[in-house]
Amino acid sequence: MSIQVYGIPNCGTCKKAFNWLQAHKVDYEFINTKENPPTRENIQNWVKSLGSTPMRNTSGQSYRALGEEKKNWTDEQWIEEFAKDAMLLKRPLFVKDGIAVAVGFRDEKVIREKLGF
Repeated sequence: MSIQVYGIPNCGTCKKAFNWLQAHKVDYEFINTKENPPTRENIQNWVKSLGSTPMRNTSGQSYRALGEEKKNWTDEQWIEEFAKDAMLLKRPLFVKDGIAVAVGFRDEKVIREKLGF
């Protein structure tokens, strides 16, 4: 099983997820989206798995800087914006065996189920 966690190191939610993963001895690869932005192809696959709505980092400055038209954007338009600015992606994003399975870290039970342990 291969698990990647996409996010940024100074994100509080990511830190909670990292601590939880380490406490449960889960092997994972961290990908810093600031230093290594995801490809458009990856983002397309993630949106296909999760939809664009849960992937939006609505509390970030990048999101607030977008115009009101963002409320009517299609998934394709969101994919374009996510590809331009990875800070629009909610963090952390969990990918298991190449498939996006969860985003955010609020409910440990959900993460446990999505990661399969």
